[in-house]
Amino acid sequence: MAFKRTIEDFVCEHCGTSVKGDGYTNHCPQCLWSKHVDVEPGDRAATCGGMMEPIALEGGTGKYRIIQRCERCEISRPIAVGKNDDMKAVLALAGN
Repeated sequence: MAFKRTIEDFVCEHCGTSVKGDGYTNHCPQCLWSKHVDVEPGDRAATCGGMMEPIALEGGTGKYRIIQRCERCEISRPIAVGKNDDMKAVLALAGN
């Protein structure tokens, strides 16, 4: 399945930050949490709806990825670090 760009603004259900989506936004740039809504990126086909906790950081310079785990179904997935992400929050994951 091809990526489906969906432009949506949302309020983070973890920290309450208002997030302006750009069609590629898949997590809160302040706390790095997201919601399990996709089976494939952008499809909004997941029925789980659990909160995705950022649990680790992987990769190297310029290619870091946040590892998230769903609190409800426990699926894990990597997501790219966004250009607007709070770097203090990102670096805090490096110690996990």
